[in-house]
Amino acid sequence: MRSSNPVFSRRGFGRDNGYAGFNTAPQAGGPAVATQANPYAQPTGNPYAQNPYAQQQQYGAPPQAPAAAGRMTIDDVVMRTATTLGVLVVAAALSWALLPVDDANISRSYGIGIGAALIGMVLALVQSFKRKASPALILTYAAFEGVFLGVVSSIVDNRIADGAAMQAVIGTMAVFAGVLVAYKAGWIRVNRRFYGFVMAAALGFILLMAVNLLFAVIGGGDGLGFRSGALGVLFGVIGIILGACFLALDFKQVEDGIAYGAPREEAWLAAFGLTLTLVWIYLEFLRLISILNSD
Repeated sequence: MRSSNPVFSRRGFGRDNGYAGFNTAPQAGGPAVATQANPYAQPTGNPYAQNPYAQQQQYGAPPQAPAAAGRMTIDDVVMRTATTLGVLVVAAALSWALLPVDDANISRSYGIGIGAALIGMVLALVQSFKRKASPALILTYAAFEGVFLGVVSSIVDNRIADGAAMQAVIGTMAVFAGVLVAYKAGWIRVNRRFYGFVMAAALGFILLMAVNLLFAVIGGGDGLGFRSGALGVLFGVIGIILGACFLALDFKQVEDGIAYGAPREEAWLAAFGLTLTLVWIYLEFLRLISILNSD
């Protein structure tokens, strides 16, 4: 279960990539067994069956393997994610400081920001289709994405809503913390049904935004009005909720990757996915704040 879209692709831990899927309990080196707790198990195997610690667990839970040399741990994921976000934040701060958005320079700064966004999109697509994580590629993506975020944040903060960038940062952190607590407490159950619902909703959301953009390019203004007024607020909230759902998917896939003893380099893919999701949530918050202040 994987999307080729760079925002929604969760490489490294999906069933089709050979890692832990949702509600799948494969035996060591053998097929999954459908049980009452997991009636949807599909034939698959643990790619790390050579790990002597990967044992079958009850109730459809993935095998729990203690930390071993060369295996991904939660510390690896935290460190890679912190590094990736650190590069993004530094690039954003530099672009904010070095690319002014006053009347004389806004066109040039905005052009640089859009160019950086396009380069970042290409790099994200390349990483999404690669079979293995490329730390250099992921960090380069973070740098270009940071330039774009710095310019956009500066424009919104200085020309539309004072303090919007900090509000968006706080909102993003609050969503991350809330989803993490809810996931660890078991209030969010990530299974195939949850995955299918989120992917279908996200696909519909993206298609609507693409149609709105097309109408805006052809007819001018805001197209169908999905990004302004009451509809804009509604879709901004929906976008944030979708981002929160993808955070839950990220947490599940990190948990499964660790449980199945994924290689340590896969922590970069986890950092890449988390960064994409956090950028999505931040931009939706920034857009929502802009709409509320514009109206």
